[in-house]
Amino acid sequence: MVVKLKIFVAIPALVLCMFFACGQKSRDAANSLPETKLKPQVSGLPIPAAQRTAEYLNLLKGKRVGLVVNHTSVVGARHLVDTLLAQNVKIVKIFAPEHGFRGEASDGEKIKDGKDPSSGLPIVSLYGEKKKPGAAEMSGLDLVVFDIQDVGARFYTYISTLAYVMEACAEHNVQLLVLDRPNPNGHYVDGPVLEQAFSSFVGLHEVPVVYGMTIGEYARMVNGEGWLANGLKCQLEVVPCAGYDHKTPYDLPVKPSPNLPNMIAIYLYPSICFFEGTVVSVGRGTDKQFQVIGAPGATVGDFTFTPQPKDGATNPPQKGKLCRGHDLSGIPADTLRQQGRLDLGYLLDFYRHYPDKENFFLKTAHFNALAGSDQLKKQVLAGKTEAEIRASWQPGLAKFKVLRKKYLMYYDFE
Repeated sequence: MVVKLKIFVAIPALVLCMFFACGQKSRDAANSLPETKLKPQVSGLPIPAAQRTAEYLNLLKGKRVGLVVNHTSVVGARHLVDTLLAQNVKIVKIFAPEHGFRGEASDGEKIKDGKDPSSGLPIVSLYGEKKKPGAAEMSGLDLVVFDIQDVGARFYTYISTLAYVMEACAEHNVQLLVLDRPNPNGHYVDGPVLEQAFSSFVGLHEVPVVYGMTIGEYARMVNGEGWLANGLKCQLEVVPCAGYDHKTPYDLPVKPSPNLPNMIAIYLYPSICFFEGTVVSVGRGTDKQFQVIGAPGATVGDFTFTPQPKDGATNPPQKGKLCRGHDLSGIPADTLRQQGRLDLGYLLDFYRHYPDKENFFLKTAHFNALAGSDQLKKQVLAGKTEAEIRASWQPGLAKFKVLRKKYLMYYDFE
């Protein structure tokens, strides 16, 4: 009887040891820099890292923690802030990106520092007077947690916020823990690669428009390639998602920002965001943001709309003006996803038929900032075909794809 008792006690202990060892190996695999050979995931819903609390809670215990979060930082139906407070994690402050902590601010609207009325925690804005935490904001922190849903397009500013936070952590010797989330546009790589001379907050690094990486993989690349200022390295750890690979469809449970309300908009976003550097409205100030395109005086399409101020777009482009163009909202989301490439047809067709070509592009540098260079604008003006433009991207894309593979944590689509 004594021998049997010892066996029954030993078996659960062995199972527990194996469980925690697997968890550690999962984290180690996520953070090792050599290319990771991972197997395809079985079918099922991907699980964001934030929900895998057993994988990271022990890393937070006894630490003074800062959180880079917004409304997408949820664990089930509960915000990560509330989840961690309930586990007695010592949260010191919250850092809020573009659109604010609650995700309600308009595109480009400067966010002020404040206080979370629910928890009483101070909120430091990273989209106002500063985009990078300074010494005062980093003081008193042992660790920063980054948990924000990305959509996989270079001009979506959360990856720029990530890079600046990494830089601040490196400068002030603070560890960064990234809780990874699936990328809804992580199933392809496409678009022009940014030229460093055109680096801005809507594109910091020499990557294509669609880079096909989760935000955790992207963080590993930024760190591994020495893209932080002065070649600094951040003390980085990434907690991976479960049940995810780069072929896995992922329908976002929460809209990632006010003007990306559904999966159709999220899939169209990389292709039609270029219009934000032109006179063409992408539907801000309507109920079909990033699902309709149109401009005053346009001669293409048979759909009309008039942008009006509303939540998330208090001063939309072409406000109060009748715009004519196309309604793309009827394209099935699955069709857009399966396309797996940028669609330049929208931009080229609209320019080709726009009657006032001299004023099609805004008199600002914004189009070039979105494109990552001045080449796309020159190609459109020169009447280049989509095939010709796409061919010019291929050398840069080929080089990036080789670089990208060094930092993947999940089975790839190729």
